[in-house]
Amino acid sequence: MQNKNILRKKYFSIRKKNYFDINPDFFNPLIKLLQKNYNKQKINLSIYYPSFFEVNVLKLFDINFKNKINFFLPVLRGLNSMNFYKWNNKEVLQVNKFGMLEPFIKSNQVIPNIILVPLLSYDMKKNRLGYGKGFYDRYLKKYLTSHINILTIGIAFSFQKYNKLPVSNNDVKLNYILNEKGIF
Repeated sequence: MQNKNILRKKYFSIRKKNYFDINPDFFNPLIKLLQKNYNKQKINLSIYYPSFFEVNVLKLFDINFKNKINFFLPVLRGLNSMNFYKWNNKEVLQVNKFGMLEPFIKSNQVIPNIILVPLLSYDMKKNRLGYGKGFYDRYLKKYLTSHINILTIGIAFSFQKYNKLPVSNNDVKLNYILNEKGIF
């Protein structure tokens, strides 16, 4: 089994080489899932601001269902933590120390009930290979061990699938993976 750092380099290169722009229809399976499970309540959905050839989740702002969604973006706090803050696509963002965009903090942090998680690779057991800093895993472990129900959906292209990713005790398995072929 390959080591995680080798796989990160490999899948970053694969994603860069094979990236393609999606249309909002990419998110139809996600919208059906949300309508089925959250139709009566406002959804607190955490997205990420796409960079480095990640799937463009900002296309969610082009769907009709968006009026039922409160959107949140992660803000990195210190070396080890991350919190989520409300954001709309008209608000200005700032660049954090990793060169990623995040909102200015103008409100209280929120625990989203659904988190769209970026990734470099995934496998059929819904394991995720992230960027190696552990922000999402630490965040999810903190709240999942507190019995707070957070639905996690990895967002990827189908070419990012790997047969069997190496996992450690610190890794959190996702509930779903969404790619251009559907949600599983």
